[in-house]
Amino acid sequence: MSSFQPGDVVQLKSGGPEMTIADIGDYSGYDSGEQSANCIWFDNKKQNSHVFPLHTLKKVNPE
Repeated sequence: MSSFQPGDVVQLKSGGPEMTIADIGDYSGYDSGEQSANCIWFDNKKQNSHVFPLHTLKKVNPE
C-alpha cells in the first residue's frame, strides 16, 4: 500500500515545483499494477499536470 494519498503535496526527488497529487492509479495502460500519481501544479497562472511513478516522488513537509 502506498504512503501517498490524493491531496498530498509532493516534489520530485530530484527537485522541481511543489505539486498536488490529484489521483493515484495504474496509468501504464497495460494493467501492470505499477502505481503512479497524476500531479498538478501551477507555473505562474498556467496549470500543468503530469503522471509520475510514485518512486520518483517525496512528500513535502507542511510548515
